Amino acid sequence: MLSNYLPVLIFLVLSAGLGGLLITLGFVLGPRHPDPEKAAAYECGFEPFEDSRIKFDVRYYLVAILFILFDLEIAFLFPWAVSLKAIGGVGMVSMLVFLAILVVGFIYEWKKGALEWD
Repeated sequence: MLSNYLPVLIFLVLSAGLGGLLITLGFVLGPRHPDPEKAAAYECGFEPFEDSRIKFDVRYYLVAILFILFDLEIAFLFPWAVSLKAIGGVGMVSMLVFLAILVVGFIYEWKKGALEWD
């Protein structure tokens, strides 16, 4: 029984060894040019201009929720599209209901102004 897992164990050991070797080579052979500006904190390419504990606008969270909604939608659409012939009309109707609910959420966020940045 354990002999079935031997190739997996060999693969894990070799991949961990190769990964460690490549990281070590990069650390040893890589150029080092320390610079205080490289080590400085930045926010999206800009210098930090306020305290990190400031409150975010609620529209930021609405856009984040919108992204998660549509990311999940795409994650569910791929398996659905692959198995559409097998699941038939019931699968088609259930996916249309799912998409309709997501469209209602999108319209809600659009009406709330989450997509408009001032």
